[in-house]
Amino acid sequence: MSSARHTRSVPVPLIEFPADDPDRARQFWHGVLDVTLVPRSAAAGSGWQTDTDDLRLGVHDRGKGPGDTAPLPYFTVDDLATTLDRVREFGGSIIHPGERWAVCRDSEGSPFALASPAAGDEGT
Repeated sequence: MSSARHTRSVPVPLIEFPADDPDRARQFWHGVLDVTLVPRSAAAGSGWQTDTDDLRLGVHDRGKGPGDTAPLPYFTVDDLATTLDRVREFGGSIIHPGERWAVCRDSEGSPFALASPAAGDEGT
């Protein structure tokens, strides 16, 4: 396999936490990591997020979707469609496809998400 197929540099991933009580979760992360989570723009989706040079942390109301049962890391990739093909090629699956981001499972069944650079720039 050619190394040209791999991403050379990946930005700090967004790690998204579902919360039964988002205010309590925001207070928890503020107390533990000394970060402030602010409301996302409408284009970036619901919830709260912090973006620093070394941490991208988000919280959203727990729902019934694939990203609502456990923390979900979001990895920004240059070409979402090509990377989704690679997820399938290497034994993963796409459980919530999208044009700007997609929720996937790796070869072992663990959930993660991929985001296009535009989605990542807006705070996925």
